[in-house]
Amino acid sequence: MKTNQTIAFQDTGYFSNIICDYLDKKESLKEFYNNYPDIEGFENQIKSKSASFSNATRNVLVSSLKAQNDNLKITNVTSENIQLLKQEHTFTVTTGHQLNLFTGPLYFLYKIISTINLTKQLKLEFPDCNFVPIYWMATEDHDFEEIQYFNFKGKKIKWNRESKGAVGRLSLKGLRDVLDEFSSLLGDSKHARKLKDLFRKAYLEQDNLTQATRYLANEIFGAFGLVIIDGDDVKLKRQFIPFVKKDLFDQVSYREVSSTIVNLEKNYKIQVNPRAINLFYLDKNLRERIIFEDGLFKINNTDISFTKDEILKELEDSPEKFSPNVLMRPLYQEVILPNLCYIGGGGEIAYWFELKKYFESVSITFPILLLRNSVLLLTKKHKSKMAKLNLTIADMFQNQNRLISKKVKSISDVKIDFSDQRNQLKQMFLALEELSNCTDKSFLGAVKAQQKKQLNGMDYLEKRLLKAQKRKYNEIVSRIILLQNELFPNYSLQERQANFSEFYETYGSDLIQEISKELDPLRLEFDIIEIQS
Repeated sequence: MKTNQTIAFQDTGYFSNIICDYLDKKESLKEFYNNYPDIEGFENQIKSKSASFSNATRNVLVSSLKAQNDNLKITNVTSENIQLLKQEHTFTVTTGHQLNLFTGPLYFLYKIISTINLTKQLKLEFPDCNFVPIYWMATEDHDFEEIQYFNFKGKKIKWNRESKGAVGRLSLKGLRDVLDEFSSLLGDSKHARKLKDLFRKAYLEQDNLTQATRYLANEIFGAFGLVIIDGDDVKLKRQFIPFVKKDLFDQVSYREVSSTIVNLEKNYKIQVNPRAINLFYLDKNLRERIIFEDGLFKINNTDISFTKDEILKELEDSPEKFSPNVLMRPLYQEVILPNLCYIGGGGEIAYWFELKKYFESVSITFPILLLRNSVLLLTKKHKSKMAKLNLTIADMFQNQNRLISKKVKSISDVKIDFSDQRNQLKQMFLALEELSNCTDKSFLGAVKAQQKKQLNGMDYLEKRLLKAQKRKYNEIVSRIILLQNELFPNYSLQERQANFSEFYETYGSDLIQEISKELDPLRLEFDIIEIQS
């Protein structure tokens, strides 16, 4: 494999204005983050986090991580990384991801590889410090519909079952049927057998979805020293009690995030809106919002309610029952980890911009935000097709209709551009406008109306000619459509649709190793990686 080239995120057409403006360091966003993801920014971040993170919190973190990994065979480098977290000059770089079935879309890999590679780069820049890559499993999420499937060669492989409560606590009932379906689509190569074995050990030999995901991520990334954390942990939640109290009784997150949104929405679409209380109540088969109503703290869609004293006692006795929502989870993460940087996709980074003022109000250091690496995997066969069609990578990122129109215009044996004719029409009507000065003014209105009609007619004729030429060059048009649909399935980025298994079946573990060699998380560009077909 080799990186063939990169393209600016801003030029892909797949990233929002807020992300493009962040990458461009636009003034309109600067009040919503602290340090930018460059070496100077990390130097400042290390100083800030060093001054605010306690050794007592480190000890709790290490104790919890050891317990969470107690029944998992982790690598020596991962074990060493967990131990390093006790040291005051050790920091983390974190990414988070849902518990998608068999990792879900390809970008699961890119998130974690970005995280691992950044820790390596930071170690070279700051050799007196240690840097540990963290994968935060979203075990407390309850959006099962988002995670219950993965795509394999255009087919959706789905886990059909009912789900209530936090997905991490789900049993693995029904996944043998999923393995059977997946196996029927795989070949019998060495790498295909490895995929079947990986799925079986993850989803048929573990007890719940948290354990299955931990096993899978450890098998793929354990050699890189990845540390996997589950926030659904009573020891870790106990560290978060003071912040839960502030949200229950003072509505701090609602107040501060709402204040930020007033300024942020002047230029950007808001990703997430806060609630009065940004917490869920978590129990067996239950994850429901906590709401304050009629002087009581009620659990939405249930008969459960608490007085102020009762909910305080519940929090002290069972902190694990209080689950942060999407706006509070980032704070929870930064409270319990000596974290420097959060690595996420465009949607994630967008809602983090809502949180800086909230972090400041509760005296927690706001992390550096880094857009994860994005990748298009390109085979030699794809490159050959592009060359025959005289298309570039930049062409392939274009809207399909525009790409086809551009190509047909370039190869057409007739000119599909009526600019000259439009100019001639405009000159003719300009003369008629001058004539109108010599007669009744109503004549000018008639001239303007006729000009608009004629120019619209010219546009229509140009479109008809283009349509006719597309039919004439149908074979080339079909090849373009087929190629672009292979690289951008469902008119989306490959990384958001395909599962890693499509490529692992051919390349095995070399896929992870080679992608890891190519990705530079601080380059801040979209990577196109050529792989052998």
